[in-house]
Amino acid sequence: MSIVDKLNSIRATLPVGVQLVAVSKTRSDEEIMEAYNTGQRIFGENKVQELVRKWESLPKDIEWHFIGHLQSNKVKYIAPFVAMIHAVDSMKILQTINEEAKRAGRSIPCLLQFHVASEESKFGFLPAAVEHLFTLTELNDLSYVVFSGVMGMATFTEDTVVVDREFSLLAELYQKLKFQYFAEDSNFKEISMGMSDDYMLAIGQGSTMVRIGSTIFGERIYNSK
Repeated sequence: MSIVDKLNSIRATLPVGVQLVAVSKTRSDEEIMEAYNTGQRIFGENKVQELVRKWESLPKDIEWHFIGHLQSNKVKYIAPFVAMIHAVDSMKILQTINEEAKRAGRSIPCLLQFHVASEESKFGFLPAAVEHLFTLTELNDLSYVVFSGVMGMATFTEDTVVVDREFSLLAELYQKLKFQYFAEDSNFKEISMGMSDDYMLAIGQGSTMVRIGSTIFGERIYNSK
């Protein structure tokens, strides 16, 4: 199947209100343009240098989402243009995003990443830290950060019961935050969860944004250099 056929196939499975982030990391400009020409406008990258290069060379109406672990010293490179940062996992990175967004003269939508998987290698705030996070007075100083929702990744396993439970936990965290802290904030509305292998389970638990790469573009071929 072509990229066009795969995209159309995936779109047919997405309910109204669920956004598709086409994960384009390691993909060529030509492959991205194939997806772009079908109407796809939201793309996700996880390396700052690669994202900046693609932003410079590809159409400016693309919404670039940064979906990887973001280092503080790299924020300044994407702050002028990034449409959303998915994996915000510390107060330090929130403060840096705020500083660089102010410098760029814009606000940046961000998702709070929560560690809901059993794998220790994944990043994110611990669910038990929610209450502490929102007692920090520093949050009041983040006037250039737009809190837009939550993000998380399930355990890499074929056990759908485990995956479903972890997605359910993230959805519960979203509802808790929405009710307690963002009830009047229309910007806080996204649950970014679900990738190529598990996005239908994520949608079943309320995902509003799925991050799909290999199902669209095929398996990644990494440069060995």
